[in-house]
Amino acid sequence: MLDQVKKLMEMKKQADILKKELEATIIEVQETRGIKVVINGAQIFQSIDIEEGLLTAGNKNRIQMDILRGLNTAVKRSQQAAANKMKNMPGFNLPGMM
Repeated sequence: MLDQVKKLMEMKKQADILKKELEATIIEVQETRGIKVVINGAQIFQSIDIEEGLLTAGNKNRIQMDILRGLNTAVKRSQQAAANKMKNMPGFNLPGMM
């Protein structure tokens, strides 16, 4: 029983380390010229930057689609970064999980 508690405490410690590493991992995505999305490895968006030249009345639909594409790509890359970090952490390399 004590061994299991120790293992759980070690896994919690590893999870805390992983969380901090993911929060410090910054991913920038520029799928479309003029729009940049920044997200961290914990999938918290840091910023969206749109060049002023794109902000014209006729560009609304295009900008919305470009932002959506950028957000989806950013989330996917963030998930990949998290999976790669988890693979390398002891206790998190569970078969079939990644």
